[in-house]
Amino acid sequence: MNSLTIFGITAATIFGLATAIAGNVQAAENFIYTGNGDLAAAAAILERPDIAGAQVVYNWRALEPKKGEYDFSAIERDLEQTGKLGKKLFIQVQDRFFSPEARNIPDYVLEGAEYGGGLVPQLDNPGEGKAEAYGWTTMQWNPAVRARYQELLKALATRFDGQVYGVNLPETAIDIDMKADQTGFSCDAYFDAELENLTTARQAFSTSKVVQYVNFWPCEWENDHNYMGRLFERAAASGIGLGGPDIVPYRKGQMKNSYPFFNQYRGKLDFVGMAVQEPTLTYKNDKTGKPFTKDEFTAFATDYLGVDAIFWSVESPWLKP
Repeated sequence: MNSLTIFGITAATIFGLATAIAGNVQAAENFIYTGNGDLAAAAAILERPDIAGAQVVYNWRALEPKKGEYDFSAIERDLEQTGKLGKKLFIQVQDRFFSPEARNIPDYVLEGAEYGGGLVPQLDNPGEGKAEAYGWTTMQWNPAVRARYQELLKALATRFDGQVYGVNLPETAIDIDMKADQTGFSCDAYFDAELENLTTARQAFSTSKVVQYVNFWPCEWENDHNYMGRLFERAAASGIGLGGPDIVPYRKGQMKNSYPFFNQYRGKLDFVGMAVQEPTLTYKNDKTGKPFTKDEFTAFATDYLGVDAIFWSVESPWLKP
């Protein structure tokens, strides 16, 4: 007698179970990722049938040139382009920047006394005992700054809720000089501020997807402050999506922080959207010694992280003609 039959399991049963499991794994949609003003140049890629839409990054300054005066013409332009093609548009509302020259928040926030300068330097530690500024992050832990950012989110929702497919807030990772900080930063204040912004976005956008990018929390490693755990718990309970700026299969740093939570919460989040950006393309597979392939990115994103959408850099090799 066949050993499978002894245990009451037939080949047909095994096949049926495998098919059912496979049926529960949905293929991630492919989006392209680009910056404000660059979507038109990517028109040929956007038109491809295997591309569901675009994620475009808009900085705060461009969207609010003067206090309370909003300029959403760039989003309207991109929404028109995606709409004509029957594609989806994801908007990222950027409040942190990765070059010393990029101070892309409104002048009134930079200059108003109540905002405390609005920005603090992001630091790069080259391993030589000194830290050098390489960019900026907005002081969301300052209540006055945060209130203005939330007004922007509400204005965007008033105009675009249900029109854009989704909105995402930038990554949680920041790197500032906490020892020299005089802005009132604390680990808890930053965490609470990010959750408050996310809650505001979820309440404002009742139809469009709302996604928080999360990779690392300052002050935390392996959830030792339970920031990561609390964020995922809140997101699952509140219909909030999560994601991140980098899909790098089994990368050690992420495996000590956000990745295991994505795996744990597979199927429990409203939406999961993660990116393969330009730096991500440079990482190599330890087993092959070569950059990760599209199939390797996609398999890890789908099978381990439970991703619904992948936001691909237009520089991705598989998108080249």
